Amino acid sequence: MNILVLSNSLHTYLVIGALLFGIGCYGLVQRQTFIGMLISAELILSGASLNFMAFNRFLAPDPTVGQVFTLFIMAIAAAEAAIALSIIIAVYRNYKSIDTEDVMDLKG
Repeated sequence: MNILVLSNSLHTYLVIGALLFGIGCYGLVQRQTFIGMLISAELILSGASLNFMAFNRFLAPDPTVGQVFTLFIMAIAAAEAAIALSIIIAVYRNYKSIDTEDVMDLKG
């Protein structure tokens, strides 16, 4: 018995993309460590990328537009991950913790 049957339609992909985006936003707000926040930001970018690809597949007359946007998002995600990890390592070296509550005195 199939409880969940997904059809290959724009609506299905948009719902999955919105779920990824929503889970990422929730995780970004609720996580206490920088690593969890980084993973949540990656989920947000994955949801946006999935939506671009879905719109490209079902609505765009030129098939390369959505693919170019998705590659651009992937490049931004890779750069964001590299910069964030270097900042996390620097914070850990100074504070011996990656918990956001322990680093609150960084405020100006």
